[in-house]
Amino acid sequence: MEPGSSVSAVRSKRVVIDNDIRPAMIIIKDGKIHKIVSDCNFSGDAPCEVLDVGESVVMPGIVDSHVHVNEPGRTTWEGFWTATRAAAAGGVTTIVDMPLNSIPPTTTLDHFHEKTREATGKCFVDTAFWGGVIPGNQLDLRPLIQAGVAGFKCFLIHSGVDEFPHVSDSDLHTAMKQLQGTGSVLLFHAEREVNQTAEAIGDPCEYSTFLQSRPDVMEVEAIRIVTELCLQYQVRCHIVHLSSAKPLELIQAAREAGAPLTVETTHHYLSLSAEHIPAGATQFKCCPPIRGHANQEQLWSALKAGLIDMVVSDHSPCTPDLKKLDSGDFTQAWGGISSLQFGLPLFWTSASKRGFTLPDVVRLLCQKTAQLSSLDNQKGSLAPGYDADLVIWDPEKEFEVKEASIHHKNKVTPYLGLTLKGEVCATIVRGRLVYSQSTFSPQPLGKHLLISQGRPHAQL
Repeated sequence: MEPGSSVSAVRSKRVVIDNDIRPAMIIIKDGKIHKIVSDCNFSGDAPCEVLDVGESVVMPGIVDSHVHVNEPGRTTWEGFWTATRAAAAGGVTTIVDMPLNSIPPTTTLDHFHEKTREATGKCFVDTAFWGGVIPGNQLDLRPLIQAGVAGFKCFLIHSGVDEFPHVSDSDLHTAMKQLQGTGSVLLFHAEREVNQTAEAIGDPCEYSTFLQSRPDVMEVEAIRIVTELCLQYQVRCHIVHLSSAKPLELIQAAREAGAPLTVETTHHYLSLSAEHIPAGATQFKCCPPIRGHANQEQLWSALKAGLIDMVVSDHSPCTPDLKKLDSGDFTQAWGGISSLQFGLPLFWTSASKRGFTLPDVVRLLCQKTAQLSSLDNQKGSLAPGYDADLVIWDPEKEFEVKEASIHHKNKVTPYLGLTLKGEVCATIVRGRLVYSQSTFSPQPLGKHLLISQGRPHAQL
């Protein structure tokens, strides 16, 4: 079956449905899952042409709710064409684009319309959009909700780009009042400057120098503010890319007190540790930073216990020069890691050793991220009426990450040369084969997903 063609049915001996893995055939009509026949008796109204994938696992396409595409304005860093091809190659069928690192940022209605115009005709997978909260744009928030953003992102510390300034406590209270009653969600980059924050002293090429400049207390104090706001206003709040295990007690206490609070972590915090970052290896720099191995094990425990809700890529690429690879200066390098294409195998390589199951993968990479983005009535699950978004993959197959196989624009990533477990074979978006065996559909097949009154509708 050629990429770009419509798929009428998919059969496998390992289909992940709810908390079960069983032989089944998924029958597709008009881009939706029409029926799931689970008894392996494929007579009756089974379609004539069935994509039989044998022992390969079939599960819902991944919903990556934290992706920096950077278009318009910084398309030398990334863009919709390259980002969504990388997504498709990684079994990601929906991305949600972050509001910053593009110029202009998605902080007004006009900027949002400019963003969607730029994305039109370039997306190989479906794409939704976050808006941004910055000082002074509180009156833009409700129009952006009406226009279809999935929610909003803000920073409690410098964002890294001047056109997306961080908010003060006063800004937060103003924004929360605007969001009350809308059902929307506010995402927090939860780091805050504190008195104990150390200046980066020591050799700037040693990772420990950078790590000491972003201590855990920055996350703890930021999350303390988030939990208080969440309880006060009862607005959905979400902590992005949690790197430190130290705020977990605060998070648990807030939830027990009734805070509508969710938390994500990323593949790099679960896969990489500070002890193994070589001197000058600035491709490992991100904010908050990758911390030590003991902290990483606590994140895995919190994930297993349900205290961390989901895992995302936080794909944040840049051009190689901004990574300061020549000088190896961690203090000057851009902070961001590119992993959109490799999230599924990165997660499975580590998770499978820790007792996580395939249904856990679906919950953490598909269902919970769809819920966060208000996409969970059409994305993230295999059920009749849902979009026929599928990833077909081999969880036993190992492969090496090589530069030639990377589809995002700039090939800088800390995962080069790593052997991962779990190779994506094919990706189907709304019943169309967009990726198969390293080949893409001839034309982009993705749609824009605009959230209407808390629920999405697709726009070409």
